[in-house]
Amino acid sequence: MLSKSKLYISTMIVSGFVLGLAHSAQAIETKAKNMILMDYDTGQYLYEKDAQRMIPPASMSKLMTIYIIFSKLKDGSLSEDDVFTVSENAWRKGGAASGSSTMFLNIKEKVRVGDLLQGIIIQSGNDACIVAAENIAGSEEDFAKMMNATAKRLGMNNSSFANATGWPHPDQRMSVEDLAILARAIIKEFPEYYYLFSEKNYTHNNIRQGNRNPLLYSMPEADGLKTGHTEEAGFCLTGSAKRGDRRLISVMSGLSSNKERSEEAEKIMNWGFREFDNYKVLSQGQKVAEVPVWFGEEKQVDLLVNEDLVSTIKKNKAQKVKLTAVYDKPVKAPIAQGDKLGFVRVEIPGQPVKEVPLIAAKDVKKLGWFGKMMENVKYLLFGEE
Repeated sequence: MLSKSKLYISTMIVSGFVLGLAHSAQAIETKAKNMILMDYDTGQYLYEKDAQRMIPPASMSKLMTIYIIFSKLKDGSLSEDDVFTVSENAWRKGGAASGSSTMFLNIKEKVRVGDLLQGIIIQSGNDACIVAAENIAGSEEDFAKMMNATAKRLGMNNSSFANATGWPHPDQRMSVEDLAILARAIIKEFPEYYYLFSEKNYTHNNIRQGNRNPLLYSMPEADGLKTGHTEEAGFCLTGSAKRGDRRLISVMSGLSSNKERSEEAEKIMNWGFREFDNYKVLSQGQKVAEVPVWFGEEKQVDLLVNEDLVSTIKKNKAQKVKLTAVYDKPVKAPIAQGDKLGFVRVEIPGQPVKEVPLIAAKDVKKLGWFGKMMENVKYLLFGEE
């Protein structure tokens, strides 16, 4: 009869030291009404404050407009050298006369897609967004439908779009969590275009405008993404910075001034880099246990981790992660290399429990009838080993 056993591993040595894993406790205060800080590589949230609430995103919603343009450039349906025409609607709704952020486009002007991108990213031009929306989808309303469909595909469950600009509208809503998801997707999917977010100024129609992202001026490591401001939303920022091998993404909203936004953005970024780091908890191919084999040509088979597990950990915590290897013992032959024979349960305080599969390191063939008979004789004489 097969018996069931569990092997418990209290600590694991990785890269020459015992990992001390801890939860990402809130240890910093912010004046932002809504905030999230995400590690880019692991996707782990280091700080959250009302992060799922649907709020007016102001010009940060232009990140979705940018994402769609990037997508069309990447799949070849658009080129940076394609030329769009500026409609009177785009000029009136998004131009200088509207009192909003503008690229200062003129009616009937022919403008390259590459120039429009810089006008959206660097100058935050509402006119540039409307021109792109009308030329890609036929109307801004139909472009908003594309935005909503893209948000659904990306798993942005707390977002809805009514326009391409972020202009105040009751149906224009995003959560800071969704903005972090979107920013991460932009960085990951479009590295060839991401450099545009770090450009500090752009000139169109002889009008030079600077990038409004305060992190570009206060942190050498900062390289994106987008500010926003309306009376309802307050001062907002979706920002990213890379220090060494680590990248962080922060999103904040509801701040009272540009100065406060700048100070809070730099503070939360520096805190995230200072207090946390990424550690490899488990490595693909790492041997965790040996399990006896019943009626096999081999007496045992190694159990290996089938994937890397990297976690973002608070640096000053000495608590150890609890790793529990769970598997049936013994395993009945035949066994194929790669068969899932158990899992490692990874428990980090304050984080969801993870289960990483354990797989067989090699094939184990089944014994012939004579070998099976001898094994049964041994079992009857000596019991289970």
